[in-house]
Amino acid sequence: MARKFGRKNEIKIDPLAYNLAIIGESGIGKSTIIKEYCEKLVGEDGYLFLEIGKEDGHDAINGIQYEPVEDWDKLVEVVDDIIENRTTDYKDLRVVVFDTYDELFAIAEPEVIKMHNRDNPTKKTRSINSAFGGFQAGQDKAIEIVLDLLWSLKKVGISFIVIGHTKTRNVTDAVTGEDYLQLTTNMSQKYFNAIKTKVHFLGVASIDREIVKEKTGKKNVVTKKDIEKGVVKSETRKITFRDDNFVIDSKSRFADIVESIPLDSDELIKAVTDAIKSELAKSGKSFDDAKKEQEKEIPPEKKQLIENAYLLKDNIKKENINFNLYLFHRKYIDSIKFDDNYKPLPLREKEIYEYGVVVSMEDESGYYDISGVFGGIDSDEHFARDKYNALKIKVEKSSLEDLLEELKADILKQINK
Repeated sequence: MARKFGRKNEIKIDPLAYNLAIIGESGIGKSTIIKEYCEKLVGEDGYLFLEIGKEDGHDAINGIQYEPVEDWDKLVEVVDDIIENRTTDYKDLRVVVFDTYDELFAIAEPEVIKMHNRDNPTKKTRSINSAFGGFQAGQDKAIEIVLDLLWSLKKVGISFIVIGHTKTRNVTDAVTGEDYLQLTTNMSQKYFNAIKTKVHFLGVASIDREIVKEKTGKKNVVTKKDIEKGVVKSETRKITFRDDNFVIDSKSRFADIVESIPLDSDELIKAVTDAIKSELAKSGKSFDDAKKEQEKEIPPEKKQLIENAYLLKDNIKKENINFNLYLFHRKYIDSIKFDDNYKPLPLREKEIYEYGVVVSMEDESGYYDISGVFGGIDSDEHFARDKYNALKIKVEKSSLEDLLEELKADILKQINK
């Protein structure tokens, strides 16, 4: 007997199938490189930067596709609009960039406080630390609503990239108890770890400086030795994905990711793609073969979108013939109309509800589907549901012979139109 549960993972070749985070000091070029990364992978319409809270890096980046998000209500409004209009207004959107992750929690915390106060009108608070009973329950709730929001985008096939800031902090080794300095996030470690465990690639952007000692021409009055000072001889900007010394708080779920790259969008694409290719090679399948196979597949998120369009579905079997009933909801745009001066009028979008039956049957020559029979379209969901239920009763109570006769008549009517 075959297993009921368990599935075999296949490596996706699309770099945007994986969650990415880039953190670094302010002004190093994080937003610019991510803009270029997105445009080279999916074009100008394929990405959207959300400038969160007090973040305004877009001012210095020409041509960036962005939306200012001042507070949590605006963020929810934007995400809801993307999800609701995924197949129309945002059909080309592949990735949303949250700039920055630290500002994302800065707007999430006031929302958590509001949630607490709504649920506890007699125990209102102004502090995240005392929300939902304290003991970091408020912070846990902030993590919950942030991750739920990110995953609501992933469910409709939109990946996310997060950008954040860094600082140097003292870290205690869990095994030895020794302290060491680490370049890591500038925000709460709890918030940072919440996303660090969810991304496939975490790169840390930094400046690698070569510092040499130079004599100042002065001598120490006590030791009589030459006084030297450190001078920056050269510097390079880079992104680190792996650091065996753990001085830089980076991470990758792909074992063969390169340790570091120059801060460059082409290098970033190459690093991610090479890591994917290396992992894929372990399966014995070539990158080109995998690409051809995956381009033919309907992504799970698109399957989910199709599934979500259905309001009602039923299968009624009569002998060897299946009657698959459906009621689904979609948006429809009227054909172009012109005014008296032959100028096109604004296109009108409306909601429609379509119901009907797909009849599936098999004989010696093959398997057949006849779609769109016994059906119709209505602009009112309530009436459409009533008609669907009436159709279901009709199919259930009618004999197979009567249904086939009506099907034959329906097909002839369509042909003779």
